[in-house]
Amino acid sequence: MKNQLTDRQKIVIAAMAAVPAASFESVHVQKLFFLIDERLADKIGGRQFNFQPYHFGPFDKSVYEELAVLDKKGLVEIGHIMIRGRPHRSYSLSVDGQREGRENLENFNENVRDYLTKLSTWVRDLSFAQLVGSIYRAFPEMRKNSIFRE
Repeated sequence: MKNQLTDRQKIVIAAMAAVPAASFESVHVQKLFFLIDERLADKIGGRQFNFQPYHFGPFDKSVYEELAVLDKKGLVEIGHIMIRGRPHRSYSLSVDGQREGRENLENFNENVRDYLTKLSTWVRDLSFAQLVGSIYRAFPEMRKNSIFRE
């Protein structure tokens, strides 16, 4: 039986599937879904999350909650990695998640698919400092509660 997914869950796995076999750190998923909300809301049925300025820019804990639900459904795999000697979570799609994510991605028009692919690649290619700094330059209001200094 196919997973019953909410529209938001379909968008989450579609964005993650845009780059096959990709692994995302916490900063990647937060900034990826923030940028999707900022840049594509009108093309995906509205904003999916409620991002607020936090220590490292836009943050919504429901991003992690949604990924945990998708993990329970067998579509996302939550792993643990060490970054600069500290434990962090990583997020990737399972084989089923990748398949279902690609199917959901195909439901978007070509421009949205291309943008999701470029955006997903871009956030993963930047270092933590580069990504957070880029977000602050484009969205200075998200710097309000920051503890990060460029």
